[in-house]
Amino acid sequence: MNHNYYNTFITVSRDCPAERGMVPPDKKNGQTKPSIEFELAADHPYTYTQEQLLYEVYVRHQGIPEAERGSALFEAFHEKPKPCLRASMLPKKYGWGIHFNAEGKLALYPVESPEYRAFADGEYKDVQLVPAMANSKK
Repeated sequence: MNHNYYNTFITVSRDCPAERGMVPPDKKNGQTKPSIEFELAADHPYTYTQEQLLYEVYVRHQGIPEAERGSALFEAFHEKPKPCLRASMLPKKYGWGIHFNAEGKLALYPVESPEYRAFADGEYKDVQLVPAMANSKK
């Protein structure tokens, strides 16, 4: 089953505290999931699909060696439902919109950028807008 987005833009959540795109901080003992997500997506725009990014974040965060990664681990990882990037801290807390192109590959856009505004204002008629999940239930 394919869990990727296509021609979609995830806007920041309605209660996102960031007024600008912020780099998620690492912890003293290593990277956080949001910092890994950011590093991969920011350094490699339009390279990863949602499924590929979530998997890569998982294996890096868990410290799984390259030799143990493969299609069997990828399939096993995706057997159980995972939260999509609408639940990511990038659009919920750190001020990043996420665009998925026609191939399902993603790129980040900071909330203050003209590109973000163009997506959010509906200037790309073929791109569906989806809000990130809210931080609170209010």
